[in-house]
Parts: sequence; structure tokens; C-alpha cells
Amino acid sequence: MTTTEAPAPPVRLPAAAARTRHTVFRVLVTLARSVAIFVPVFLVATFVTFALRSLSGLSPARIQLGEEATPEAVARVEAQWGLDRPFLVQYADWFGGVLHGQLGTSWTNGADISTLIGLGLGVSLSVATFALLIGVVAGFALGTIAALRRTTWVDRAAITGFVTVISVMPAFVVGIVLVAVFAVGLHLLPSAGYVPAEQGFGPWLAHITLPAIALSFDVVADVARQLRSSLIAAYRENYVTGAVVRGLSPRRIFFGHVLRNGLGPALATLGLKFPALVGASVVTEWIFGLQGFGRFANDSAQAGDVPAVQGVLVVSIVLVVVFNLIVNLVLARVTPASQRGV
Repeated sequence: MTTTEAPAPPVRLPAAAARTRHTVFRVLVTLARSVAIFVPVFLVATFVTFALRSLSGLSPARIQLGEEATPEAVARVEAQWGLDRPFLVQYADWFGGVLHGQLGTSWTNGADISTLIGLGLGVSLSVATFALLIGVVAGFALGTIAALRRTTWVDRAAITGFVTVISVMPAFVVGIVLVAVFAVGLHLLPSAGYVPAEQGFGPWLAHITLPAIALSFDVVADVARQLRSSLIAAYRENYVTGAVVRGLSPRRIFFGHVLRNGLGPALATLGLKFPALVGASVVTEWIFGLQGFGRFANDSAQAGDVPAVQGVLVVSIVLVVVFNLIVNLVLARVTPASQRGV
């Protein structure tokens, strides 16, 4: 009597390795495309940014000596700052410093601009990141519920109506109301000031909660609307009908097909929202007594401190590019269309 050995189970390592290689290749392609776009954009943007000084006609001599300064005194101060050299030579020196993280020296107080921006940027990034987190969580929840309960009163009145109301409320109005209710009325949260995270997570979170909520309303509205529209459109696709015919559960259809295909527009919205939150926080920072990035940019522009304004613009460009790169990598990983190279 002879026995036959059972066939060995198929080896799946090659398939898994192929998927891994495909994922890595997709990420590298996304990185290469982003870098190819970033380099020329950064060069042009920094050149235009640096040219602002010549176009503005501002001079450190006018700030330090006043408008009544003699031409000789103005020429002497400008020579001290190296402004008597050819424009392209000045730009080359400044751009070399930018590549090394050195954004120059302030005309008003002689302080290092990189240090000043770093102090304000930590405050603004804390508030903007928390605002983005609130906006993503609340927006995804509202958009998903609206899509699952589409055409019902929950969708039309409770969610779509609420999103429409908060989308037209300015952040400074929301901030004032939040201070009046939660800080002055209920004494639950501080009304102003900032505590670094190094001094305690609780105080840091308490001080950034109200300004983050005030900034998050616009993110909540945009994410909820985009996600609702894209999810409803995904439910109408043929692959969803096929999944229903095959007997897949509604939960599996939603998470396996509808959500992954409907995430793209909502995620793409976030690529523009985060830099906008950092840049548009100047009014909120005034309300809550925060010395952040937006307030520093506003003060520098009003003082005519051109190097500080140039540093703000360079950092803003980097923030936009880096955050959009992160969003593109996430899109390439989670959306089926990106995985197919669409």
C-alpha cells in the first residue's frame, strides 16, 4: 500500500514581497514627484521673497535712524548690513543661509530671525495641530453619519444645517464666545496665555484648547462636506452594487470599498487647511494672548522688518510643501485609485 504526501501549501512570500516592493515603489515615486515640484517652486518663491526688499524700498537705516537721516548716514548703515552689494550677490548669501537654517537678522532689534520664528512657530503649531485633529475627528464623524443617513432629517437638518452654520462663523467671533462661556463664565479653561509642553502636558493642553476649537470650525465644515459628497458618490459606483449582490455585509462594504474610495477629496482638503491654520491664526492669537507665528508675522510687517517677513514667507513655503507631501503619501497608501497609479 502506497501513500502519497499531501501537497505543500502554496508559498505566499513572493506575493507579499511583490506587494511590499510595489508599496515602496509607489512611495518613492510620490517622493520623487514632490521633490521635482518643490525644488523649482522653492527657488522661484525664495527669489521673489528676497526681491521684496528692493521692491518695498525699505531700509534698516530708515528704521534705525528715522526718516530725517542724511544720505551719508543711510549709506553707512546699509553698508554695515551688506545692502550696498549687487542684488544677486546678496541673494546668493541669503539663500545659502536659508539652506543652513539661518534666516538672517532682524532690522528692528538685531535678534536672530530663526530663533524668533522658532519661538512663535512652536505656539502656532501646537494650536494648529490640535485644531486640525479636532477638525478631522469631528468632520469625519459628521461626514460619515451624513452619508450613511443621507436624505434623512439627520443629514439635512442636524448635520448639513449645523455644518453650514459653523462654516460662516469667523474664528475671532467663536474665540470671544468661547472665552466668555468657558473661561469667564464656567472657569473651566484659561482665557489667555501659553504654557510650553515641557512644563506640563495638562497646562499646555488647557491653554491651547479654546484657540484650537475656535480655529477648527472651518476644518470641520470642509472635511464633513467633502467626505459626505465623496462617500455618497462612492455608494453609487458599480463595485458597491457588485458587493451587495455578492452578499457582503454593510459594514464590510463601507470600510472595504466605500470609505477607502471616498477618502481622497477629504484628505486633499487637509493639504490646504494646515498651513492656512498656521497663517490665519493672527487674530485668534491676539484674542487669546498668544505670541505665535501669525502674530510675529503681523508685527514684523507693520514694523517694516523685511528680513523677518522674508523668514516668515520661507517657513510658510516649507510648511505648505511638507504637509502636502505628507498628505500625498497618505493618499498613495490608503486610496485604491492611487495604488493603481490613477
